[in-house]
Amino acid sequence: MYVLINLVGLVVFLVIGFLFSKKKSDIRWRSIAIMLLINLALSWFFTSFAAGRDAVKAAADGFNWLVEVSYQGIVFALPNWVTPAFGGSAKSMNFVTSALLPVLMIVPVFDILTYFGVLPWIIKWVGRGLSYVTGQPRFESFFAIEMMFLGNTEVLAISGRQLRQMRATRNVTLAMMSMSCVTASILGAYTQMVPGQFVLTAVPINVINAIIVTNLLNPVKVAPEEDIIATVGSEDEGKKEPFFSYLGDSILGAGRLILIITANVIAFVALAALADKILGLIWAPLSLEHIVGVIMFPFAWLLGFPVHDAWILSQDMGLKLVTNEFVVMGKVAGNVINGYTPHLRAVLTVFLTSFANFGTTGMIIGAFKGLVDKEKNDLVAKNVGYMLLSGILVSLLSAGFVGLFVW
Repeated sequence: MYVLINLVGLVVFLVIGFLFSKKKSDIRWRSIAIMLLINLALSWFFTSFAAGRDAVKAAADGFNWLVEVSYQGIVFALPNWVTPAFGGSAKSMNFVTSALLPVLMIVPVFDILTYFGVLPWIIKWVGRGLSYVTGQPRFESFFAIEMMFLGNTEVLAISGRQLRQMRATRNVTLAMMSMSCVTASILGAYTQMVPGQFVLTAVPINVINAIIVTNLLNPVKVAPEEDIIATVGSEDEGKKEPFFSYLGDSILGAGRLILIITANVIAFVALAALADKILGLIWAPLSLEHIVGVIMFPFAWLLGFPVHDAWILSQDMGLKLVTNEFVVMGKVAGNVINGYTPHLRAVLTVFLTSFANFGTTGMIIGAFKGLVDKEKNDLVAKNVGYMLLSGILVSLLSAGFVGLFVW
């Protein structure tokens, strides 16, 4: 019965996207059908076959290995922040050490691959292949692959030239897609807190679902002469920054990223706590995440759960949307999530694996403000509701697809 509810849920999520569509007549149904089949196949492969599980486990182990290597730098500077298992003397590691400080090594690794052209080459050809298969515009497909690796503000920043050349309505599409990305360098942190198999399964499935949802909510017809990819990279024509200068900027950027995430986690948790205190004055059990959690309850139930599990899931969904995924992952890490049923564990992990939350909208609008003209930025800012809806629908669809195959 719950499998049937899960299937119905997927249909309901797609119908919601259709009902809120800006221009229903421009929706490319053939393209959406192809992508739905791709996501079913990916979800089935990654969750139901030994080869798929082994591939995902190998990728998760790779990220965990990178994190463990990064601890060596942390031990050198801050030995009392790292546990003896990794060469330190701490009794336990705090959130900053286990989840964020490894970014200081992992971000430069990805930037080095970018500097020598390895990562852009992979992104370019995989993006073109996705465009060929799905029938979507080349840059939107290219952007979807980029955001899988680079994160929302980063991928927007390196796409500035393209954004300035595109129509404002296509900018809105990219803003909506940016809600569903993650930063590859942070995936290792995720896999330290929740099951790595489902974290890494969520990443490619989110990419396909982001294209599906934006095609439903904001369908834009792109003429062949518009369907071009501008040069991505430095605005200085052909001038390449010296390697060690580039590496230094990368390390400083990673440090800023850690500060931004830390500040956001502290601030949003504190602000949510303040909101909860104020709401508690009205009625003791009332809280902001509970309100959002109640709103999310029917959608959690449609992912194929009995009422009790659906309530647990909806509360974690509400907390994630109000704060961010790190807060919920920290709450359920270890014994808590291991005590969940396999279906709940898989669905929750996949739902959490994206930057879709209220705070991300501000980051995206800020990025556009610095990259495009006022007219385009204003149109993006007017579509904050659509950005949030896009991120939520992508997370629900991804969780629903994976949940079909894990019970």
